[in-house]
Amino acid sequence: MNQYVTGAAIKKLREKQQLTQAELAELLGVSDRTVSKWETGRGFPDITFIESLASFLKVSVVELFSGEEVENLNRGANLLKGKFYVCPVCGNAIFSTGKACINCCGITLPSLESEEKDEEHKIEVKKSDGEIYVSMPHQMSKKHYISWFACLRCNSVEFVKNWPEQAAEARFRDVGECKIYAFCIKHGLFEASFC
Repeated sequence: MNQYVTGAAIKKLREKQQLTQAELAELLGVSDRTVSKWETGRGFPDITFIESLASFLKVSVVELFSGEEVENLNRGANLLKGKFYVCPVCGNAIFSTGKACINCCGITLPSLESEEKDEEHKIEVKKSDGEIYVSMPHQMSKKHYISWFACLRCNSVEFVKNWPEQAAEARFRDVGECKIYAFCIKHGLFEASFC
């Protein structure tokens, strides 16, 4: 049986928190031998310990399961370097200022990459009276539509939700350089830069 939490991950995270096996064991209410068994692969934690273990190791449960810590390398918090995540089950759209471990509807979501533009997914951007008008020549049926547009600047993010019955368009404040994104429920993420 494959372990859902590896001993190497537990050991690495424990050492990062400068905890001994005995100290971690005391926090969890188990013996230090039990922690040793987990770390050497001769046993693994009962599922009832996972949330507490993740908390004491200062990581999310998802990070504990994956064995990888997610660290925000985007310390300057330039939102133009952010990432979009969309849940394929519920359609939830999530924006992160850097690499993140995002989980929705029981699924770990990958960050979206922009797709190659085609005629149906070409984002048209125009300035008008202090606004940026964004549109796409995209069909808007219930099974194939632009779900949302987003406008990213170095210090702000704006989302506009679209519905199948309306036109594929949005308006944003015109306050300088930005990137415009559109999400098609069938074909993914598309982007355009705008100055």
